[in-house]
Amino acid sequence: MRVELFEIGGFTLRSYGVIVALAVLAAMGVAIYLARETSFRKHIPNMILYVLGGALLGARIWHVFFFQWDYYSEHLSDIVAIWKGGISIQGALIGGFITAAVYARVHQISFWELADTLAPAIILGHAIGRIACFLNGDAFGSPTNAGFGIVYPEGTLAYDQYGAVPLWPAEVWEGQWDFMVFAILISLKNRKLPKGVLFLSYNVLYAAGRFSLEYLRGDSPRYALNWTAGQWTSVSVISIALVFMVVFIRKHRSDIQIISSTEI
Repeated sequence: MRVELFEIGGFTLRSYGVIVALAVLAAMGVAIYLARETSFRKHIPNMILYVLGGALLGARIWHVFFFQWDYYSEHLSDIVAIWKGGISIQGALIGGFITAAVYARVHQISFWELADTLAPAIILGHAIGRIACFLNGDAFGSPTNAGFGIVYPEGTLAYDQYGAVPLWPAEVWEGQWDFMVFAILISLKNRKLPKGVLFLSYNVLYAAGRFSLEYLRGDSPRYALNWTAGQWTSVSVISIALVFMVVFIRKHRSDIQIISSTEI
């Protein structure tokens, strides 16, 4: 586990940045492959910079206002100091999705069909990205209070908070869960699901895993019901996704009935 890989001439290459860059490249490569036989393929290279910008903005907003507002409310000048660290994957997803929806509207393409196409690539990016969190020693778990767990080295946020105490491998298990969700989505990819349902399934599965693993997290403040901001976000995402899923499935069945009656 290395926060800094090496330093040359005053430039420090950090493992977090390297892995995140690899996660973006892998997700983009898989996205282009999955869209190879669709009209969306040409849009992926064009939209990636917009989506990354929206994701970065959303990640920072979510971290500042939902995860660490107690700190930033007293250090307002640090809100824009993103180079000091502090982003939220859930905020990144929301910001990225909003940006993608705007892009789809401007270019008059179906956001839901685009989202269905890209869903497996997105969760793959999550999974690889959690490796970055592990190497950086952030998104860490709480103490196991036993003789097992991850002991983070000096120089990590986990060590700064807990010292040489064994912690639950929360970010490692979340990454493993994300790989499992990727496999599930790939297996569902060629099934004739209603438009938007694959993307919504990804949201539900990811949020369910995130909600469960948040009980082991040791780096997040807790609010009502002793839930973290991540859990409240997860519950909100699951609720909204299920409502949309019901609507899309009902509409799909209604359309089938209309087509069947017309053919008769």
